[in-house]
Amino acid sequence: MSKSGSHAVLEREKKASETMTDLSSDAVAEISNALRPLLADVFSLYLKTKNFHWHMTGRHFRDYHLLLDEHADQIFSMTDDIAERARKIGGTTLRSIGDVAQHQRLKDNNAEEVTPKEMLLDLRSDNLQFTRYLRSTHEICERHNDVATTSLIENWIDQTERRTWFLSEIVKDL
Repeated sequence: MSKSGSHAVLEREKKASETMTDLSSDAVAEISNALRPLLADVFSLYLKTKNFHWHMTGRHFRDYHLLLDEHADQIFSMTDDIAERARKIGGTTLRSIGDVAQHQRLKDNNAEEVTPKEMLLDLRSDNLQFTRYLRSTHEICERHNDVATTSLIENWIDQTERRTWFLSEIVKDL
């Protein structure tokens, strides 16, 4: 191989070692742009779930309080995976509470008083909507053959559907 050919190979290898992923820059941008609001929604859903956990009242207080704490832990566990996935592929992620507020699609509930039934219905609705957001992000990742992110999202869809199922079964009797 000529000296210039060898130099070109070294330059390509150097650039490849600086690249965090084999995904195209367009794929990184589109996936990161989908993960950012997804992460904001996770924070929003987490805080709403904790809010309702803290403010739960009534006859089934203990059961609902514990259930929502379990749900909140599960939801919060997604945050690091989502943010780190965006960073692993070379993208950026949320930087502040203001950034969360700017990107979240799930609506807050700031009401002073919310009945247990309203809490559970609100969370069921948010989990259903969150499943739609997960599926939409999955489609984007699948289109770019980002199997690592699609694999994570598949697990989160299953978890979110389980939360929705539990909430749906509870509100039937309220």
